Amino acid sequence: MKNIYSNIYSFNKKILKKTVNYLKQGNIAGLPTETVYGLGGNAYSKRAIKKIFKLKKRPNNNPLIIHYYSIKNAQKDVILNNNFLKLYKKFCPGPLTFVLKKNKKTRIDSLATAKLNTVAIRFPKHKVVRKLLKLIDFPLAMPSANRSSYLSPINANDVYKEFKNKLNIIINGGKSKVGIESTVVDLTEKPRILRPGIISYNDIKKFLKIELSVKKTKIRSPGMLKKHYSPGIPVVIGGKPRSNNHAYIFFGKKHIKKRNYFNLSKKSDLKEAASNLYKTMRKIKEQGYKKIFVAKIPNFGPGIAINDRLTRASK
Repeated sequence: MKNIYSNIYSFNKKILKKTVNYLKQGNIAGLPTETVYGLGGNAYSKRAIKKIFKLKKRPNNNPLIIHYYSIKNAQKDVILNNNFLKLYKKFCPGPLTFVLKKNKKTRIDSLATAKLNTVAIRFPKHKVVRKLLKLIDFPLAMPSANRSSYLSPINANDVYKEFKNKLNIIINGGKSKVGIESTVVDLTEKPRILRPGIISYNDIKKFLKIELSVKKTKIRSPGMLKKHYSPGIPVVIGGKPRSNNHAYIFFGKKHIKKRNYFNLSKKSDLKEAASNLYKTMRKIKEQGYKKIFVAKIPNFGPGIAINDRLTRASK
């Protein structure tokens, strides 16, 4: 059954089979995950990887995250270690990406890893992509389904607006629950966070019972470019709207109701705020506002990830 757009499909056995065959042919599909929607393609196929980079207009030095069903599927491409095994058992499947050393026998296309000796891998939780991964004999390279440096999509319609009919298959898996990209942790040396997400620095530190490195590194995963997550209009952190053409994003109950004021969470819930961030920024842009001002967001837990996205969007 198709949606309002001819290339958006509701998920059922028929579209599952169709998508599996489509991916096997080196094609790209718009797929839901619990974080954001992605552009999925065969990570072992040079043809598929080139298509992803071309669709996104993505710089070649920005590697892709490779998605797997289980450890068994991943171990032929990466070198596992104890910290990975501990975190996998605790948080996976879920919104956590691991940067690991590349197995020399890997079949992952070198463009997907930006020719690095490391691979960023994830085990998504969303039932749609898990069913796909279980049925195919290759992992999925799957960056967010948006043009490079712009906002990630959190529903099937967002994906359509980004690519129109350049994608033949977009699967409607509902709104992405988490609403921002996965946390990325580099486990090749002393563990360090490369990109904050809903699983926080403190969550990982507490579970591993070790201090995490804060040493800067070259680009080893998505989310490390200075400019990213742009809604297509200027974003200003601090200050308030100066005209009716400006929108204001805030958090909690302390602001009065105005047409151009947008609340990320009336309950002051940072997880809810993260889930609503991209949806709110897209809505503001679509309603014709010319600039976004953002109130201070508490900088702990999921708030760290929210502030990271806002800071990069403001570049």
